[in-house]
Amino acid sequence: MSRPGRFVLPGAGGRHTQSRSCAAVRQTAVWCTRGGPISAEPRINDRIRVPEVRLVGPSGEQVGIVPLAKALELAQEYDLDLVEVAANARPPVCKLMDYGKFKYESAMKAREARRNQAHTVIKEMKLRPKIDPHDYDTKKGHVVRFLKQGDKVKITIMFRGREQSRPELGYRLLQRLAEDVQDLGFVESNPKQDGRNMIMVLGPHKKKTEAMAEAREAQAARKGKSGRQQESDPAGEPAEA
Repeated sequence: MSRPGRFVLPGAGGRHTQSRSCAAVRQTAVWCTRGGPISAEPRINDRIRVPEVRLVGPSGEQVGIVPLAKALELAQEYDLDLVEVAANARPPVCKLMDYGKFKYESAMKAREARRNQAHTVIKEMKLRPKIDPHDYDTKKGHVVRFLKQGDKVKITIMFRGREQSRPELGYRLLQRLAEDVQDLGFVESNPKQDGRNMIMVLGPHKKKTEAMAEAREAQAARKGKSGRQQESDPAGEPAEA
C-alpha cells in the first residue's frame, strides 16, 4: 500500500511509487473545485428545485405561496412556462409566462438599445499651413459632415521645414476653420503645439443621439417619398396631369 501523498505507477520492472508534485496537487484541486459554466438563464419548469414558490400569474397578479407541484400544474393548465424570476427570494418568486416569447422580446429590446446607443467618435482631419483654397473647402466640407453626424473632429496642422518657425500660420488657419463651422460646432480644445503639429479639437453642438434620430427620420422620409412616386407612376412614366 502506498503512503499518503504518493500514487502508484506501473513500471517495466514491476510497481513503483512517485511523489506528487505541488503543481499536480494544485491542478487536482482546480479540477475538483471547477464547476460547469455559469448560466445567466433563469430556471424554468422542472429545472426549479424548491418545495414551494411565490407564484405570480400571467397578468402580474399575486397568487401567493404554493407548492412547486401546484405551480407546475397551473403552468400546464395555462399552457405557459413556470419561470424563476427572483431566485434569491425566500421562497423564490416564479411567474407564469411564455418563456420563448419573453426571450424574443428581450433580445429585440437589447438590439434596439444597442442600435440607439451613442458612441463618442473622434474624427481626424489633417491640413497644411499653406493649404490651397480648393483643398481647404474640401477639408472643411468633411469637418461639416462629421459635426452634423454628432462626432468630434481633431484638426491637425502639419508643419514641415521652415514652416515650423511660423506657428502663427497654423493658428490663423485653425481660427478660420472654427469660425467657418461655428454654427455646427465649438472649440472644445484650443490650438496647442505638439512637436511639428498644431492640434485643435472641435465638438458638435448636436448630440450624437439627436443626429442619429434625425438621420433615421430623413431616411424614412426618403423611403416614403420614393414609395409614393412608385404608386403614382408604377410604369416609370410621367403621371398624367
